[in-house]
Amino acid sequence: MATKKNATCVICGKHYSIMEGFYLRSLGADLVEQIEEQYKNVKPSSFICLSDLQHIRLSNLEKTINEDLESNRKINANLEKNLNSNHYVVKNTNNMKLTKGQKIADALAKYAGSWGFIIAFCIFLFLWMSINTLHIFGIHFDSYPFILLNLFLSCLAALQAPIIMMSQNRQAERDRFDAENDYKTNQKTEMELRNLHKKVDQLNEVQWPHLLDIQKTEIEVLTEIEYELQQMQIKQNELIKAKQHQTRHRSRQ
Repeated sequence: MATKKNATCVICGKHYSIMEGFYLRSLGADLVEQIEEQYKNVKPSSFICLSDLQHIRLSNLEKTINEDLESNRKINANLEKNLNSNHYVVKNTNNMKLTKGQKIADALAKYAGSWGFIIAFCIFLFLWMSINTLHIFGIHFDSYPFILLNLFLSCLAALQAPIIMMSQNRQAERDRFDAENDYKTNQKTEMELRNLHKKVDQLNEVQWPHLLDIQKTEIEVLTEIEYELQQMQIKQNELIKAKQHQTRHRSRQ
């Protein structure tokens, strides 16, 4: 019966047959580099058992997954922090509180710019001129050239102009708030797009290669497990053959 070569695992220090592990020189360069970072006493000629090799690979997989998750958490936390900052808070201009003067100015400016005001004003002028020209019912308090009417219209224009300007100023302020809200909304959208691009870049440049490495490692681990099962089956067959041989030897005696 052929003798089996034995080797000592550089990690756990236990003795194994060379079929139950690998020499570092037969492993991939990336895996060897990771092992050398964790264990300083290893050499290319060092032997490592399958159990420790699988443990190292699974630890590296867990580390890679945790790093990717942490990177995603940082990106999401940074986005949430920026979105919750006052810089991106949009103000609702419809909920702005108005003073009584502003409400009156808006109402007068709205009425002065309507057809109702124009029609009512034309009727007023027509009645005024008709009464003072035709002397209806013997009434004529403002004869031609209607000096009182001119004075009334001048006073009305003098009062109406600042009221309309007040309303226009408030509308300009509202427009400024709307423009500021649009700017903040655009900034918020742009930041979300940048964050999305950052996530896509993270996925393409980091996580996809990591996923490929993980799949490769999983295949290697499954291959090693299958190899271990085959070795166990071989050992079991050898034990069965040895027992059968002993039984035959005893029966012959």
